[in-house]
Amino acid sequence: MSGHSSLRRSGGILLHPTSLPGPGIGDLGPSARRFADVVRDMGLSWWQMLPIGPTGYADSPYQSPSTFAGNPLLISPGDLAEDGLIAPAAADERFDPRRVDFGAVIPWKRSLLDSATAAFDPAKTNGAFDEFMDEHNTTWLDDFSVFTALKRAHSLRPWWEWDAGLRHRLPADIRAIRESLSESIRTVRVEQYLFDRGFSRLRRECTERGIGLIGDIPIFVAHDSADVWANPSLFHLDTAGRPTVVAGVPPDYFSDTGQRWGNPLYDWDRHVETGFTWWTQRMDRVFKLFDLVRIDHFRGFESSWHIPVAEKTAVNGEWVTAPGRELFTHLRSTFGDLPVIAEDLGLITPAVERLRDESDLPGMKVLQFGFGTESAHDLDHFRDHVVAYTGTHDNDTARGWFESTEPARVTERETALRLLGSDGTDFAWDLIEAVFASVAAVAVTPLQDVLSLGSEARMNTPAVETGNWRWRFEWDQLPPELVSRMNATVRRTGRV
Repeated sequence: MSGHSSLRRSGGILLHPTSLPGPGIGDLGPSARRFADVVRDMGLSWWQMLPIGPTGYADSPYQSPSTFAGNPLLISPGDLAEDGLIAPAAADERFDPRRVDFGAVIPWKRSLLDSATAAFDPAKTNGAFDEFMDEHNTTWLDDFSVFTALKRAHSLRPWWEWDAGLRHRLPADIRAIRESLSESIRTVRVEQYLFDRGFSRLRRECTERGIGLIGDIPIFVAHDSADVWANPSLFHLDTAGRPTVVAGVPPDYFSDTGQRWGNPLYDWDRHVETGFTWWTQRMDRVFKLFDLVRIDHFRGFESSWHIPVAEKTAVNGEWVTAPGRELFTHLRSTFGDLPVIAEDLGLITPAVERLRDESDLPGMKVLQFGFGTESAHDLDHFRDHVVAYTGTHDNDTARGWFESTEPARVTERETALRLLGSDGTDFAWDLIEAVFASVAAVAVTPLQDVLSLGSEARMNTPAVETGNWRWRFEWDQLPPELVSRMNATVRRTGRV
């Protein structure tokens, strides 16, 4: 495991597995393995994903009921059929190939998974299921499977609305639940095993092709999660289990009222008292899944924006310092060099930069932000220890950005055309070429920019709650000549 000082000059693609072709929603099966071939044929070294945990509110991968678990929606029906856990015909359901219709896909996939888990026989796994249980049960799997079974039994109501005995995890109440919901608890454990097996297979196949996987974890966790339910003392909660302050960011580029994310905030004093046990377990899990990990909102390790829970927007809050230096010193002593990318976008202070540099972590640059006045993201600010992007999942696509009619865009567009030496006819690729030719250690582009797609292909619009995370592509959008064009760019810019 190695930190950024050993990041070699290379290139990558950003694509969440849900955006892959496949029945209803992209998954970790045949389509993902085919995409690994495409990444290799493009000459790229990295495939970056969004968080792969179960999705929560508004289908966001950044609001998960567990920071440890995998998303069962990513289990491949094709692989389940191959294993004889479902009938082959069951995997062939037809949905919109260009959008994920979560409302239709979730119940369909749920019924497939219920059939597969009922047919699953641990005895046929040659001990692999027992090994999986032994490795994960005490750290997170037991809490998560009981939590999920309880959620399903309570019609998905949040945990702080359950009876006091379950809310506070009183031993007698939890014992009774283990008996009454034993089938449901077993189902969750089998789903997690099937997810882990599918992900491990994809990871192996990527490694064989010389491709590293880049993961992504949000710094904060969702309030309605197994993490908070099982570890309430690690968060700022009242006696009823509700947050006293919530996370977000003050007004910024994306929003005049800031962003009120609503996540509970860490009681860092408790984390220090426990020797950062929870963080150690969290990073151990993600380091075993990925070769490199982006931590979203890195600045929260230096200080985080505490919004009183009664506030409806993020305008009124205060910065409260966090023990980031102690945490990363501890993680380095545990894991050695940390394969972490610090997502250092937004309001970054000298103290945040110091923490990032002392922790030997590469930061991020997003060229789409680089054409405003005095931008820290213009090419002159790129360094050889950053991971640079044309845009991220939170940005519009390059073409969408270029075609936007927002007043501010007019001057930014003129600046972009001048600095890139572009005539605007192939703007997404002009942006790709610039990022890949830059001094950045790693250059990454979302697949949407390779495909020169407009705003209809945007993955997420921050501060907008609905309609996100749905974009998908089809194989006919990715012809061999486009793969060759990317490969030529990678070679020409010395990123092979």
